[in-house]
Order: sequence, then structure tokens, then C-alpha cells
Amino acid sequence: MIEEEKDKKFQGLIALGIIWLLGALCDRLWFALDHSTPAWDQAEYLTGTLNYGQALRNPQIFSGEWWVNFWQISSKIPPLVYILAGFVQNVFGNGPDRATIINLFFSAILLISVYGLGVYLFSVEVGLLAAVICQLLPGLYRVRLDFLLDYPLTAVVTFSFFCLTVWRFLGTAETQRTQRKEWFWAVIFGLSLGVSLMVKQTALFFLLIPILWVLVATIRQKKWERLAQLFTAFLVSVLVFGFWYRINWLLILTSGKRATVDSAIAEGDPPLNTLAAWTFYWQDLPYVVSWVLLLVPIVGLLIYYFKSKSKNPKAKVLNPYLGWLVVFWIGSYLLCSLNINKDTRYVLPYLPVLAVFLAYCLTLWQGRFAKSIRWGTIGLAFLLMLCNLYPLGGAWLTQFLSPRFQHYIYTGAQWPQREVIAEITQTEPYLRSNLGVLPSTPNLNQHNFNYFGALQNFQVYGRQVGTRKKFVLQDVRSLSWFVTKTGDQGSVPSEAQSQITQIVEQGKDFKLQKSWKLPDGSNLNLYRSKQPPVIVQPLAKPLGKVSLNKVTVPEKVAPGTPVTVVYDWSGSWEQLQSGIVLLTWYNSATPNQRINNQSRWVHDHGFGMGNLYPPNLSNNASKGFRVVEKMAMLPPAELTPGNYTLFATYLNRQTGENYPIKTPKVTVIIEPNASKIPAPELDLITQLRTLAISLPEGPKALDRVFEQIGRINQYDPTQDYLQQAEISLKFRLKREPSNWEFAYNLALTKVLQRDVKGAIAALQTVTQLDSQNPYAYAYLAFVHLYNWNPKAAQTALQPALAIDPNSPELQALSGVASAMQGNLIKAWRQLQPILNSNSSK
Repeated sequence: MIEEEKDKKFQGLIALGIIWLLGALCDRLWFALDHSTPAWDQAEYLTGTLNYGQALRNPQIFSGEWWVNFWQISSKIPPLVYILAGFVQNVFGNGPDRATIINLFFSAILLISVYGLGVYLFSVEVGLLAAVICQLLPGLYRVRLDFLLDYPLTAVVTFSFFCLTVWRFLGTAETQRTQRKEWFWAVIFGLSLGVSLMVKQTALFFLLIPILWVLVATIRQKKWERLAQLFTAFLVSVLVFGFWYRINWLLILTSGKRATVDSAIAEGDPPLNTLAAWTFYWQDLPYVVSWVLLLVPIVGLLIYYFKSKSKNPKAKVLNPYLGWLVVFWIGSYLLCSLNINKDTRYVLPYLPVLAVFLAYCLTLWQGRFAKSIRWGTIGLAFLLMLCNLYPLGGAWLTQFLSPRFQHYIYTGAQWPQREVIAEITQTEPYLRSNLGVLPSTPNLNQHNFNYFGALQNFQVYGRQVGTRKKFVLQDVRSLSWFVTKTGDQGSVPSEAQSQITQIVEQGKDFKLQKSWKLPDGSNLNLYRSKQPPVIVQPLAKPLGKVSLNKVTVPEKVAPGTPVTVVYDWSGSWEQLQSGIVLLTWYNSATPNQRINNQSRWVHDHGFGMGNLYPPNLSNNASKGFRVVEKMAMLPPAELTPGNYTLFATYLNRQTGENYPIKTPKVTVIIEPNASKIPAPELDLITQLRTLAISLPEGPKALDRVFEQIGRINQYDPTQDYLQQAEISLKFRLKREPSNWEFAYNLALTKVLQRDVKGAIAALQTVTQLDSQNPYAYAYLAFVHLYNWNPKAAQTALQPALAIDPNSPELQALSGVASAMQGNLIKAWRQLQPILNSNSSK
């Protein structure tokens, strides 16, 4: 009997392999025929895989700094899928179809998991039927043919639930061998839970209730060894997910509102105080399952139940393990419904468990037609899947039995993202470009332009601008490339988007570079600035050190207003690309006062504003290049009137090499009554410096600072301006250690780069230079809290509380520090007045 059961399970595994193989063949055929363009989320996730693929080409696994940078590549979305897909693309090549190869791996995990659940709780037949149903559920095969995180999440959540199920029901036996198995499955469950949380945070929506269920049951039964097993499982899971969450926890929390509340409001999702919010997924169930796979099993269950009850009213006719599946499904349903942001794919991880239930129900059909009903149901579901994926002429059937999940292959004309990227790189072959994307449709949006730019060795980035009316003019002045579209503009705010589109298309600052006819009949237009901020030209002769050929400035300017300046540089590619230039405009009457802020201003930046591309020109490192920059600088408002001239220093980013650059004779007169002259947008480093100066003001300045930082970060997708600022500020602070403005600026650059150690060191300098400002200590304490070091935060706050003991911000930070140290009573005393104050407003 035992041997027969083993043979049956072995045959079941062979059948399971065939089910997986048939699904894989169907999926890869679909990808081979489909030529569609990835939409918003798909393109964003695909770009993430390229970022991690690039990092994996040169791993430094024994470097702690490398690991920190590695986990920070994706700061809001857990990166496991990115890492796996990046590795796959490093082996098989880049591209959407190649990235989706990992779905074959997750399909295998999913099928093994549902098969295991079916066999463990019911029978081999149920396990195989559940695996087949998973291949045929519209909700699952629809996302299986896209690059989304929801399908991998479904697979790993199901596997984690399977591990928890095995561990739970092993506890019914008390043999020594079973105890060893319990420890084994507890560890496997811990690993699977950690992996689930490294795919997507919403894994908890599906696993939290089952975990709490077994935890409470274990405590009630006083099975302390099993409680220790659960605790061990949680520790193991923390080892898997803890590093990434520890580094990125703050961004995860702050981005949560945008991903849930803001998205729900924008999409018109029902609020939680309405019945529609709690019935949304119930009404959606027939569509994600299909009427065929939902009704036939349910009818079989009802017939079997009432027929059995009529024979023996007191008999327990259903398998008792169904209750465990109900715990998972109802818990998942309620927690997913509690999420205000509703979308069909957010609940996909509960479908495999539902598939096990439906498979069990199918086996309840009895009589001579039972097998025909089972396989007829499966056959019809398979036909519906084919009609939903391929244009076979069965639309009438799918609209009746499996609506809303048509996902036909696209065989039409290609959308022109690749051609747009090629046009930009051919026009500016030595620059990294940032493309302002004004439309936002599934086929044309900032994410897929960014993705195709990343496929071109990350030379072109795409960013959505023109979404906020108050930033429209700054957006236009900060980018030199834009794409616009006729016809439908997609999901963008109409007023701001219309305004920026009109400025680009009808204004005098941009020219039409090229136009494409789109498959939907509209036109895509690529615009370029008539006066690009950076021009790079190769020279015939080799050059070495950087020289400044010419500087062009107005004769007279007023302090406190942007001033147009053109720098004309030349040098070797290696020197230009790896260098920054420290520029000091100083009063020629007091040349020894170049460190006095009232008689100088600085204009440090990377050559080409840090956008020279590529980082290395093979065999051309010494080849000469000319770089012309047209930008704006900002003489301070309190500047002493007079004649100002330029002093320049070259600084190598990698080696620290520095040398003075000979400057041509140039003078600009600072005259308070000088006429204002139109100037370009200030460079990003200057904008950053003006923002950092307001940090001593504390909370009232922070909203404005970070709102503006969010805007200017759009203009430099690599945030290289922060590195340029950091390097120049470190150099200057060595020579001016008492300059508090530079100290605040350096601290801000470190915080924005999430360099915890660097930020702490910079803020310690700030507290020394601005020792009577309580906010300087508050900033330092906050970074300590971010680094999970509440004791150091409490120590940093003591001088601040001595200066301003009634500050609610300082009290809040102190309360959080107390709570993180476990002193909850003290934390409550500190936080209660603040909470009461907020509730009374």
C-alpha cells in the first residue's frame, strides 16, 4: 500500500512536470509572437532589472559599502525579482521577453506549492487538478504574460503558506522524527517568508492571519518547543529581508501614502466606509477565476453536500482541512479590502489556495459523468484561455464565460521609443541626456522611454515633468529634450500638461527635431532646445590637463539675481569626465579675501554639468575634447559692489588630484542698480546650495526644501549633482573649516545620498559651528534614529532640549528615541502632549 502511494505521488510529479512544460510552451509562444511595448509598471520594473544587472556584473561581495549601495538601488520596492531577472539577462541578454524567463521559475514554484497543498491536505488528484487550474485562471495567466511583481509574489506566498501548512499539521504527531521535521519545516517557512517580503511588502496581507492563527493556537496548547520553532522561523526570515528593510525603511514608509491613498484617490477607488470597498474583490472574483472554473466546482460541492446530508444529517461530509484554507482566504480577503487602493492583481496571491479548494470541489462530482464533467470543465477553461490570448475568433465565448481578461498578442507596428533614443544619442553622442516626457499613455510614458534609454547603456533617461503648474516654467528651462504627442495625452493633469506642451511646441526656445507617425494614428514629436546648455566637440589633437579657453559674462549685474555665464573648456576626455571645477568669483580689490562670503561667490560643478558620456572612451582617454557650458550663477544679495574676477581649480573625483586652471582675463561688475538680464535656470548645485542655507530655520524650511529637492532630482536622474557638490564641499571645508553654510550643504548632500556615516559626521560638524541652534542637534538625532541608534539620538538631543525644552519637534524626536529604547512610559509622557495638541486642532 505504501509503495503504491509512493508510485502514485511519483507519477503525479511527472504529470506536474508536463503541466509546467505545456504552460511554458504556451507562454513562450505568446512572447515570441507579441511585439507590444511595456506599460507604466512593467517598464519601471524592467528598468529595475537592468539596474541590478549592471551592479551584478562587478560584484564586490566582501565590501560593506558595496552591499549598502546594492540594497539602495531599489529603495521602495523589494529587489529580489530585480536581482533574479538582472542575473537572467546577464546570461541571456537584455530585453522584456528575456526578463520574463524568470516567470518560468516562479511557475514551477507555484505549481509545486499548490500540488503540495493538494496532496498534503487531500489527494494527488486534487493536487494535479489545482496545478492545472492555476495554469488556466484568467487572473494568473494574464499577469504571467507581463513583467509584474504580482506573479512572483503569488508563487512565493503560496510556497510560504504550503511550508506553514506542513509545519502546522506535523504538530499532531509527537515522535522524535516528527520533531526533527518540524524544525526543518520551520526553518524552510522562515526562509520562504523572508523571500516573500523581498518580493513585495504586501506578502503580509496573505500570510499574517495564518501566522497569527498558528501562533495563538501554539500558545493556547502550551507547546513551547513549537513556539520556539516559530520564533526561529521569524529570525531566519529577518536574516533574509532585514538588511534591505533596515536600509530603506524610511522611504518605504514615506512612499506608502503615494502608493495607496494618493493612487486610490486618483483612480476613484471606493472609500473604506462604503460597502463597495468591502465587496470590490468579491464582485471581481468571477472574472479572475472565470465563470466556468467557479460555478462547476461550486455546484459539485453543493450537490455532494446536500446529497450526503440527506443520507446522514449528522455526518461531517467535508474534509476538515478546508477550514485551514478558509482561514487563509478570508484573512487575505479582509486585509486586501482594508487597503484603500484596489486593483485586481493585488489579490492574486490568494487564487492558488482558491484553486486547491476548487480542485477539491471538482473531485466531489460523482456518478458516471463525473470524470467527463471534470475534464470538460478543464477543457473549456483551456479553450477560453486560448481565445483570450490569441485572436482565434472566440471573443463571443470569452465575453460570456471569461470577460475582461483578453490579452491578445500585438503584431502591429512598433512604437518608436527605440528610434527616439537613437535620435538623441546620435545628436549628442558624448552626453547623457534627460528626456522630458509629456504624454502618459500605456504605450508612451516616462517609464518606457526611460527603459529603452537604459537598454542603450543608460545614456538616455525619461522623466515625467509638467505635472504641477507652479513648476512648469522651471521644468521647461531645466531640460533640453521633450517629447509631445497629438491626440490622447493619457493620465496626466490636463492644465499643467497643456501649458508645458504649448510652451515647448509654440515657444521660441525649442525646435522640432523629428516626428513619428504612431500606430494609433497620432504623431509623436521630439523637440530639442535651440541653445543646449552643454555642447561637446571632439578635437583633432590630443590634450592633457583642462584649460579654460574663454568665459563670457555680462558687463554689469545686480547681486541676488541669476547671471548668464558661458564657460569654454578643453582637455582630455579622462580629465574632463572624471573632474569637477571649483570656481570662485572674488572681488579683485581684495584678492586675499576669497574666503569671505561678502566678497565672493562660488560656482563649483562637474564638467558638462556631470553629464559627459560614456565614463570611459576606450583608446581615446587622451583625445582632446571641447566642452561649452551655458548656465547661470547666483551672486549673493549681500555681496559687496565692485569688480569681480575668476579663480578656477581642477579637482579629480577619483584621485583627488587638483591644480589651478589658468583663466582668461574676465571681469563682471556687481552693481546694485544694474538692469536685470534674462538668464537660464540655475544649475542644480547652486539650487541645492541656496536650499541648504535655509536649514537652520528648522521645520518651517523643510517642506520647501524637500519639495524643491524632489523637483530638481527629476532633472538629474542619476543624482550626480549630489556627488559633485559633496566632493567640492569637502575640498572647500578643508580650507574653510568654520564655514557653516558649507557644513549644512555637505550634511544635506550626505542625507540625500543616504550616506548615514557621512551624514552623522557632517552634522556633528554642523552642531559645532551652529551650537546655539537646536535644530542642528535635531537633524543629527534624526539621522541616528534612521540608523536605529536611539541612544545616540537621545544624547544628541540633550543640548537641543536645554536650548528649547518646549519645542514639539524636539519632544517628538525624544519620545521616539525613548520608545525605540523600550522606555514606553517615558515615550508616552513625551508624546502625549503633542498627540493631544494635534487632536485638538
